Amino acid sequence: MPALKAFWRRFGWPKWVVVGIFTLGFGGAIAWRSFGDHTLWRLFVESPYRGRCSKVITRAVVERSLALGTRFMLAHQRPEGNFDYEYDWRDRSYSDDDNEVRQAGALWGLALIEQAAPSRELEAGIEKGLAFFEGHGVENARGERCVAYPGKAEPGIGTVALMALTYVDYLRASGTAIPAERRAEHERRLDAYLKEVVAAINPDGLWFGAYDPHTCAPHGAASPYSDGEALLALVKAAKYAGKTELFPLALRAAETGHRLNVKEALAQDPDSDTTKAYYQWSTMAFYELATSGLPDTARFGDYVLAQSDWEIDVHQTLTRQRNTGYAYEGLIPAYDWARRRGDTTRTAKYGCVIDLALERLISWQVGGPLSTRYTSAVEANDTEAIGGVQNERNEPALRIDVTQHQTHALIYARDFIYTK
Repeated sequence: MPALKAFWRRFGWPKWVVVGIFTLGFGGAIAWRSFGDHTLWRLFVESPYRGRCSKVITRAVVERSLALGTRFMLAHQRPEGNFDYEYDWRDRSYSDDDNEVRQAGALWGLALIEQAAPSRELEAGIEKGLAFFEGHGVENARGERCVAYPGKAEPGIGTVALMALTYVDYLRASGTAIPAERRAEHERRLDAYLKEVVAAINPDGLWFGAYDPHTCAPHGAASPYSDGEALLALVKAAKYAGKTELFPLALRAAETGHRLNVKEALAQDPDSDTTKAYYQWSTMAFYELATSGLPDTARFGDYVLAQSDWEIDVHQTLTRQRNTGYAYEGLIPAYDWARRRGDTTRTAKYGCVIDLALERLISWQVGGPLSTRYTSAVEANDTEAIGGVQNERNEPALRIDVTQHQTHALIYARDFIYTK
């Protein structure tokens, strides 16, 4: 002991600087672990990019978060059938903003939830939403149908694609009690929306970005978002709704979209905003093609993996500070494709990235199973707030599409990863 004391005295005052730095660092790490962003902590102490991590998310957490998100979406469906676009849960105020594509996407979200767990309440909500959009529908002499969303002079073609997706996934839900006459009408509406999606293909082989809400005539510059939405609508209609005649068109559009929105876009900018916008929609579509059983479609599985490597390693989705739930609509199917291929390295890596991301994203759900001090500070009976998902850690605005995208990602997570 005397020798140790002598050794300690030899270093004089600098030793206290070292002790202070160590104490501050250790205390800061504990505080950050307790109150900060667990994703950054886990990136520091784990090796997710090498497929080594502790698993925080469980099926019970996923199920609870999914149930709360569903509750939130239903609570914010208006009597007319569309949704409150944005709700500030701290101020208890509503935004005047709106977006027709995100409104249609929210309805598609209900159809996806209904497909996973049918209920009379969900079915009623979907029917109410369909009635709203049909009340604002326009159909031209060629049988092409579009949506004249209130207040929108140039709606995005993604609105039409998402309406088609809503019908595809609603009609394929097992256990949904749709009367025969109404089902036939829904089938007819689906056909009319698909005609518009096909008619909106531009000379490049992708899609015009907008349309005239009076005539459904497509026009405008292509958007990587609507390119992906329209592609997914064609692929799922061909695969699940018996519209197999759409497969050749979908395959051509898939190749064109990959060339223009991925290969050429990344050649111009390695962290391309175009590729980011196209990512989750195209990855879902490519995954559906790769698992379709059609000949010569395994290459689309290669696209899924390459794009997902880019999303993780170049776009660095794990360190983004805004909600990236949309990205996991692509990354979770990529995990499943890597698993099917026997790619153990990617399966482990993707699994860790997904687990870290879902811990963060679920913690941004108000009143959720992993809520932070901020998102847990909600009254137990505040049905307008509970279940909504924030776009940032401490941002109280709850936008309907943010909750919808994250809810869809959780459906994939439950079905592909957290199965027990």
